[in-house]
Amino acid sequence: FVAFAPDALAPLGGYPGDEDRARELFARLDQAKCRADFVAAVAFLKALPDCTGKVGVVGFCYGGGIANLLATRVPDLGAAVPFYGGQPPVEDVAAIRAPLLIHYAGDDPRVNAGWPGYEAALKAAGVRYEAFIYPGTLHGFNNDTTPRYDAAAARLAWQRTIAFFERHLRTPAAA
Repeated sequence: FVAFAPDALAPLGGYPGDEDRARELFARLDQAKCRADFVAAVAFLKALPDCTGKVGVVGFCYGGGIANLLATRVPDLGAAVPFYGGQPPVEDVAAIRAPLLIHYAGDDPRVNAGWPGYEAALKAAGVRYEAFIYPGTLHGFNNDTTPRYDAAAARLAWQRTIAFFERHLRTPAAA
């Protein structure tokens, strides 16, 4: 795969290395411009000579919300994998064409509160999705720089993510 890892906080000096400070900075972003930049990034990736033409997105926390957003805004997105990300508005879910692999922490009341409505909208729209809730984990369980890190859950979620991308993004070899 070709990977592109933008730092949404670059306009404000980049990720500060501290989650509390990062949360403050995310609130100061020009959200409309940030979203437009991520949509433009998909077009940029598709134009790269090494790109197969299939683009997937994976995001964590704020980035998980961006992965959900891109699924609603990019009709030809190949796959989206949000990790404990905010859900898109239910009225936008019918626009999703990409298959989704959704990862949630078991103990994440704020984010998980939106899951039942999101799942109902996904089902109503006929969106292909898989969802996993990792029992005993906290929001950010994949981030190994925090005490919330859960190595076993992170490893399993990442294995599932790579397998999902293999199924949906890899171009079969020419015969």
